[in-house]
Amino acid sequence: MVFAWILMIASALKKQLRQRFNDRIRFDEPMSRHTYFKVGGPADAWIAAVDENDLAFLMPLLHGNGLPFLILGGGTNLLVKDGGVQGVVIAMTGRLTEISTIDAATVCAMAGAKLNALCRYAIEKGLSGMNFAMGIPGTVGGAIRMNAGTVIGAIGSVLASIRVIGLDGESRRVPASLLRFGYRRMTVTDAAHVDLNDCAIVDGHFILAPGVPETLAAEADMLLKKRKAAQPVHLASAGCFFKNPEDGEPAGKLIDLAGLKGLKVGGG
Repeated sequence: MVFAWILMIASALKKQLRQRFNDRIRFDEPMSRHTYFKVGGPADAWIAAVDENDLAFLMPLLHGNGLPFLILGGGTNLLVKDGGVQGVVIAMTGRLTEISTIDAATVCAMAGAKLNALCRYAIEKGLSGMNFAMGIPGTVGGAIRMNAGTVIGAIGSVLASIRVIGLDGESRRVPASLLRFGYRRMTVTDAAHVDLNDCAIVDGHFILAPGVPETLAAEADMLLKKRKAAQPVHLASAGCFFKNPEDGEPAGKLIDLAGLKGLKVGGG
């Protein structure tokens, strides 16, 4: 695949990207290396961002040169076509995966942190409220963006605020009062002055409640056993990724009723 977008920009910009990211930038990078399904054609460019400075550098640079971008989380619930991804894929790594405690009940999780790591961190700190997400694959940023959840809870119920970096490279914190949560989606109100399609989520602040670590750990283990018993965790999949209809029966039951459970196409 020809690196179409980079060929359209000045060689000076290409040099600038290489100097900044060194071996953290790859051209014509197969997305099959970065998705749970292990499929997907190449991205024109793939960059591992290790801190907020990288994002503050990249966002205005890409915007100023008309280059599209995709923020990559854990690659779950992501099916990349054989033609790949046009533009630059930005992966959250390094310090963008950190988790810390703000106060007795507030946890800050960077967007690149694994959602399960956040769940385990809360258990270790004796904080209740995250066990609903135990076993959900992916990262905190992706979970926020799609209001990830299960029948017993969702991200929107514990999220206090998010921080984003926009196309201007500036950081802004958006409180939960300006966020709107729906089934597998999150939007912002006009008052937030943020377009989620034109920014990168950097972190989320989560308000949790006091709990007993041993009790929380036992509950988490039980939830994990139920998930493993119901999903093909040993296969290259993204677990349960079907969206339920807003009204009526859940997607899983509809698939069963249609006689499609276990159906394979193409011998995969």
